[in-house]
Amino acid sequence: MKTISRNRIVMLMAGVITLTASMMAHSAQTAALIDDFSASDNTSYGLPRQFINDAMAGGATQDKHTLTNGIMQVTGTITPPRGQPGWSSTVVPLAEMGKFIDASVYQGIQLRVRITQGSLSVSANSQDITNFDYHAAPIVVKADGKFHDVTIPFTSMKRAWSEQTPLNTSNLNSLSIVAYSLQPAAFDYEIDDVRFY
Repeated sequence: MKTISRNRIVMLMAGVITLTASMMAHSAQTAALIDDFSASDNTSYGLPRQFINDAMAGGATQDKHTLTNGIMQVTGTITPPRGQPGWSSTVVPLAEMGKFIDASVYQGIQLRVRITQGSLSVSANSQDITNFDYHAAPIVVKADGKFHDVTIPFTSMKRAWSEQTPLNTSNLNSLSIVAYSLQPAAFDYEIDDVRFY
């Protein structure tokens, strides 16, 4: 019976480890892109985008979504429900309903965005949160007619009215890009790219 030398076994194991690490790095690199808006209905993960607003909570917000050359434009007018903020949300799913992804290898969210008017935030929606008060951060850019790359670390994202708990990035099911206002207001923004970094 032919025996394999110890050095050969070590070399084979090293090769397997290198190949596995390379495949994992490639997978993480591919998964970092969430949506480049190149498809009319689906994200880069192959899941359909969802659009909801405060009409479900008694508001009268109107919004319109158009997709042109890989850029999504969202325009509308916020009319808040009585005693609550008004909002229009573009939900970017990361997994099918009831499932999630592990984004703990990343540091945060990066967006390429142009805001013409209105206030905008992004939330990372963890399955740990059951009252819809997801971890969010404002998207702040100059209204100068140019696209800006915005980097939002997960550690900067906070809950609005609930206890400040750490964001669990190991079970995210979606991101939400939200136009919001406490009073009637118009909004107009464009998104070119959303990814983890």
